[in-house]
Amino acid sequence: MNDNHTDQTKLSYDLILEAQDRLKKRVRHTELISSNHFSRQLGYPLLFKCENLQTTGAFKLRGAMNFMTAHERSELSQGVTAASAGNHAQGVGYAADLLGVPAKIFMPESTPPQKVQGTRDLGAEVVLTGANFDESFAAAQADSIQNGTVFIHPFDDPLVMAGQGTIGLEILKDLPDIANLVVPIGGGGLLAGIAMAVKELNPAVRIIGVETAAAPCMYRAVHDNRIADVPLSVTIADGIAVKKAGSLTMPVIRDLVDDLVLVEEEEIALSIVALLEKSKLLVEGAGAVSLAALLNNKVRGIRGKTICLLSGGNIDVRTLALVVERGLLAAGRYLKMRVELQDSPGALAHLAADLGNAKANIHDITHDRRTQGVVMGKTAVQLLLETRGREHTDEIIKFMKDRGYIIEIE
Repeated sequence: MNDNHTDQTKLSYDLILEAQDRLKKRVRHTELISSNHFSRQLGYPLLFKCENLQTTGAFKLRGAMNFMTAHERSELSQGVTAASAGNHAQGVGYAADLLGVPAKIFMPESTPPQKVQGTRDLGAEVVLTGANFDESFAAAQADSIQNGTVFIHPFDDPLVMAGQGTIGLEILKDLPDIANLVVPIGGGGLLAGIAMAVKELNPAVRIIGVETAAAPCMYRAVHDNRIADVPLSVTIADGIAVKKAGSLTMPVIRDLVDDLVLVEEEEIALSIVALLEKSKLLVEGAGAVSLAALLNNKVRGIRGKTICLLSGGNIDVRTLALVVERGLLAAGRYLKMRVELQDSPGALAHLAADLGNAKANIHDITHDRRTQGVVMGKTAVQLLLETRGREHTDEIIKFMKDRGYIIEIE
């Protein structure tokens, strides 16, 4: 290794300072953007730390680059191996390409195509295996041992954690009087590194970690003071869907982080849509959990300047389309309903006219006489309506019922 004067077996503030020196001119010092809209909505100054604008679209580049540049080139001659749901893969791939090192990345079979192709475009070999991150991780470790490559852990490594900790140094340089910092959690490398950097320089900063309720490994580990596997549910925050908290990251988070909270899938989807609409920022599910926690009052007693870390923006178009639709449904901006009509000429036109009078925009319509459960002489119409929000949705429902329509809300 390079830099033998620092103990690299555990995370320390000195290790983060060394990472900062290595990463200069190699990673982007990402923007800190003030949000007037969300500041007004929440009642305190809110800023976004935009790691979704990082060179590879996520913060993971920092840890991977720091790990690889802390090693002598000869140590990496056989190549590097990693396991990732996407962002760590691209970070390792980018760093390996820059340094001229072969890289082999194991990714779950369910990884979004955009992340797979993005990793291949960087010159890395991609192996799709396993139903989830943990299965890919086991396969990557076995392959690394068999082929004598250097394994780069996505979070539970001091050099990786130190690389992520440089975000904390940037935040304090750009906003010294920060009061609160809200950070996403997966395995904990990002939060541990940032907490170490920030608390060393300003212990008064309140640090809150946010996890998806679909994969609460760190939340459970800290509250139970015990690291164990947790069951995973399907989540749009796939980048932080980790079954087991890191053995190195958990103690740091337990000791330095002020609070941990959980957010739900609909809350994440709404935050992705809100960031697109109000701040023109594209953020993946894992990156949006921090704002979701604030918008849904999961964090109590917030006062003063608050930074919300947007950790990544690598979301594929298909997932984005589904998330936007889900977010609009959750926000009451879409209304799905089933209406029974007389099967007679003009009935459908009359329905469309009534919906127009209610100021509802028909986004999609299916007219089916063969729907099971509909009596002869009737027909079923499935509608997807665009509305202005929940209040307008309630108005449309009342308007339709007042006119005698039999409707079912889906």
